[in-house]
Amino acid sequence: MTTRKDSGGTAPTTKSASPRRQAGRTRVAPLGPASDRRDHLVKLAAEIFARKGFQATTVREIATEAGILSGSLYHHFDSKETIVDEVLSTFLDDLISRYRAVIEKGGKPRPTLTEMVRIGFGSLEPHRAAITVMQNDWSYLRQIERFDYLVKAEHVVERMWVDQIKRGQAEGQLRADIDPKLTYRMIRDAIWVAVRWFRPGGRLGTAHLADHYISVLFDGLAAGEPV
Repeated sequence: MTTRKDSGGTAPTTKSASPRRQAGRTRVAPLGPASDRRDHLVKLAAEIFARKGFQATTVREIATEAGILSGSLYHHFDSKETIVDEVLSTFLDDLISRYRAVIEKGGKPRPTLTEMVRIGFGSLEPHRAAITVMQNDWSYLRQIERFDYLVKAEHVVERMWVDQIKRGQAEGQLRADIDPKLTYRMIRDAIWVAVRWFRPGGRLGTAHLADHYISVLFDGLAAGEPV
């Protein structure tokens, strides 16, 4: 994801509400069959957003693909913004909570970063649609006030990564001559841009992608002595 955000954020080891909830927007999940129907509509809409783009998708198209009338869709959601809100916030809440859980274990920086890479690549399959929407519609969505939490989330995630990279440098596990923020952004883009070519169910799974990337990240490409 060209995960937005430039920095700031809270200390990674400090528990706090998700960026979405910090923005004062909690979501109450309905129960029973209505909840199942709602979840189905969210997943279906997410796939359409990923395929066509959020701006180009209409409520009528979502309803048609779901086999219902537009009015029936409004029974569950007041707008398509509410639907994409749920798609993106669910992804970010999951990602940040997983990163935070790894960091709070207090392990050494390199193993922590390794696990964070695995979490990132592991998100490509369950959150493929959300990541695609983030890639394609980030510039548009960030202009809408209700999506301010996207920028906050990006800052939180960046701070988590940068802090671990700096810690690795301080402990001598990572090279001291690399720029932590630039390094994070290169890692970030390598993971999230992969959603454009990664195919779930294909020859390579996300675990294999993570293993390969970790090998290149920490061991490099060059073999033997420099020429």
